[in-house]
Amino acid sequence: IIIVGKGNSNIDQIVESAAKQDKKYVEADAEPEKGYFYRSDHFEFAKVGIPAFNPNGGVEFLDKEEDWGLDMRERYTDEDYHKVSDEVKGYWDLAGAADDLKLFFEMGRDLANGKAWPEWSESSEFRAVRELSRAPVQ
Repeated sequence: IIIVGKGNSNIDQIVESAAKQDKKYVEADAEPEKGYFYRSDHFEFAKVGIPAFNPNGGVEFLDKEEDWGLDMRERYTDEDYHKVSDEVKGYWDLAGAADDLKLFFEMGRDLANGKAWPEWSESSEFRAVRELSRAPVQ
């Protein structure tokens, strides 16, 4: 599982724990310079101080050649990302999507049933907004 914005919050540890139980591993976005963290739907939450999880399934596929996933992601980015043609394609391999969805459900359930809420890391640029929202109203 790729975490876009890995290192910004303790959601990373929640993901890592769930992934380990599911025999998966977690990595950071390999291309942070492309700004996906700042261009994704969850960014509206971050701007007001709410940590959110932005997963990416990654580019490794068990039954494909090594560069297949990266080639497909680059093709999608070049041809369809944020364009009118951005729709499900017949050549997409969604075999792992159900597995990932199960993992995300488990994470959400554990978080909902727990006592701790996601927190920004000390170095996150969004921590100050979160702290300000918790300040007593005067």
